Amino acid sequence: MHFGLTGEQEMIVKTVRDFVETEIYPHENEVERTGFVPPELGQEIARKCREIGFFGCNFPEEVGGAGLDHTSFTLVERELGRGSMALTVFFGRPSGILMACEGDQREKYLLPAVRGDKFDALAITEPDAGSDMRGMKCFARRDGDDWIVNGTKHFISHADIADFVIVFVATGEEETPHGPKKLITCFLVDRDTPGFEIREGYSSVSHRGYRNCILTFDECRLPPTQVLGDVHKGFDIANQWLYGTRLTVAATCVGRARRAFDYALNQAADRKQFGRPIGTNQGVSFKLADMITEIDAADLLTLSAAWRLDQGLTSNREIASAKLFATEMLARVTDEAIQIFGGMGLMDDLPLARFWRDARVERIWDGTSEIQRHIISRDLLRPLGA
Repeated sequence: MHFGLTGEQEMIVKTVRDFVETEIYPHENEVERTGFVPPELGQEIARKCREIGFFGCNFPEEVGGAGLDHTSFTLVERELGRGSMALTVFFGRPSGILMACEGDQREKYLLPAVRGDKFDALAITEPDAGSDMRGMKCFARRDGDDWIVNGTKHFISHADIADFVIVFVATGEEETPHGPKKLITCFLVDRDTPGFEIREGYSSVSHRGYRNCILTFDECRLPPTQVLGDVHKGFDIANQWLYGTRLTVAATCVGRARRAFDYALNQAADRKQFGRPIGTNQGVSFKLADMITEIDAADLLTLSAAWRLDQGLTSNREIASAKLFATEMLARVTDEAIQIFGGMGLMDDLPLARFWRDARVERIWDGTSEIQRHIISRDLLRPLGA
């Protein structure tokens, strides 16, 4: 087994980390204060991302991406995790679901998204359908060849900057041994489509400036050309996408935890109490030991899951384990980093309180910790017939 990075991967890590430190860090405090990213700043970040060749780096070269494998892309996400999500969202990584585009959809959605000419957002969650995707009430009915969509989506990340939205909608029901279940279809919906509205969402304690939105559909007519993939097969597409996003969450948590740890480590070495560095006290030094052990473990879990994807191996349980452990690790590490700083850890002079608040949502979105535990335990028990 080989745990080292290739020369190319080391270059990727250095390039992205340098980008985050020079282009993201200087703007974080202002975004945290205002909860807003000026459009011109977002455009500038996207432009500089294109200049270094990383926009759409998660897409294959034949559609204009950098063609990074899962492991290399996970390293990109890990380094981006060090910075504010409100700003790093402009370091374009369009949804991989767009690879399902066919015909004219490629020219209208896929290729512009990879070039950075258009931004996408993805809409699944509803007020009454979070973890239970099949419970969604947003519904599309047939009207000739067209579909008429009605309903609401919420918690839709960065839809405020999106040119189009990838929306999952119930389009029927099927009978199963466990009772009727919704059939889901995926649609591509342009921002200016009649009957479709993007509204400002909720004020969140986590990731300030990274906006969530509410989407409403009121007799919104969509032609069949707006269906992404096959009718009634949206659930399969969503599941494929969720593997990647859960790995992204795990990776960003590792990056943010390492940044928080660096603050704590330097504080433990520099701050003196009773005539010596506080890091010489076991009450602090043991915290550091536990923190770095958990961070390294989360890092290895995450990269191992990405490697399995690259090898074409089943990865559902491994990705769930990485997402579960990394998100809960980040909560512990940020909390301990604040403890090492004492009262100063909660002051706005440092970013630790922001890291701590941001960490809370990671255990909820892209599949709660409880959902990850369900995936893991089901994977273990099914082969035994349980």
